[in-house]
Amino acid sequence: NGSPIDVVAGDWFVGKAAASILFAHPVLGQVQVYNTHLFAKGGDEGPEYQKAHRLVNAWEFAKLARQSAELGRYVIAAGDFNSVPTSLPMSIIRDHAGLTDAWVATHSDTPDPSPSSPPSPRDAIHVHGVTADSPLNSYSAGKPLEPLARRFQGKRLDYVFFRQPSNPPASARTPILRPVDTRVVFTERVPGSDFSYSDHFGLEATFEIVAPQGGDATDPSNVHVPALAPAPFTREPSYVLPSLPNPEPAPSVKDVSPESITQTLLSLTARYRYAQAQGRYQLTIFVLCIALLLAVIIGSAWFPRSWINPIFMVVTIALAWLATTMLYIGFVYGNWEVNALTNIIEELELYRSMLEEQRRSQGARSP
Repeated sequence: NGSPIDVVAGDWFVGKAAASILFAHPVLGQVQVYNTHLFAKGGDEGPEYQKAHRLVNAWEFAKLARQSAELGRYVIAAGDFNSVPTSLPMSIIRDHAGLTDAWVATHSDTPDPSPSSPPSPRDAIHVHGVTADSPLNSYSAGKPLEPLARRFQGKRLDYVFFRQPSNPPASARTPILRPVDTRVVFTERVPGSDFSYSDHFGLEATFEIVAPQGGDATDPSNVHVPALAPAPFTREPSYVLPSLPNPEPAPSVKDVSPESITQTLLSLTARYRYAQAQGRYQLTIFVLCIALLLAVIIGSAWFPRSWINPIFMVVTIALAWLATTMLYIGFVYGNWEVNALTNIIEELELYRSMLEEQRRSQGARSP
């Protein structure tokens, strides 16, 4: 979520996270809807150490979505992921969580834009799903953009993902959630004004529910719903639904690759080293501020003129503020970030080892 000292970016202060609601659908049973906004700074073409926080966001988000599906719930995940479709964070989210991109599912016949023949700004939006950095957006027009955004008239950073419940507890009779239409919306100006609704356009997805073997999906005898809404929910309104355990979660047919985890670890390691270096730098400033404070306090005794006292007071307050800030950033936040990175690096290394062992086992069993 960035650093507290990066006040302009503001990611630390707004607390980028994933919000979710769990509701009971009359046909699907339990449905979990996620909304998120991943770390922004660094973009897709920045240095490796700036990509680390977004990669951690993506990994944690993918684990949440996967866990929901393993509990028998349908999952819909939307938001500003601050990553283009081909980026590593999106690979982690698609592969580890098993999520499907609704735009791709409903525009499967649309070819990728070509650098030699870039789309028009309008086609970039309505044909290729561009939602950010479009020259047709009042907040993007005229601002410096990454080469990728300039080349393709913007970037597709906003998504609606979905997935079915894991099998088990789902079965071949579980209703299928299927997107039928996805489109970019709120592309026009605010009525009566000359500015857009937001710096990102909106994304709207429409879904249908079908029975996997035909027939009526609303007929309970025709389908199997893995996570039914509890009976009290149908009689009295409630905002809490119990989690249904999955006794034997089946291993995913497809998961994030060891190579993707290795690439993620490279970014996290670069951030780890950067965080250590920044911590040492900020603590050095803290020590220098303390030394200057002592010098100002001692030196004030040698300047009896009253007119200089307010200057000494301002300098003392500024040095005390800077010293306190550097101590917090360099020691408290610095240690917290290093420890958090250490934990996630160890987790990913263990998971990579497990995936590599599974790959070797599958290779040994194959003829």
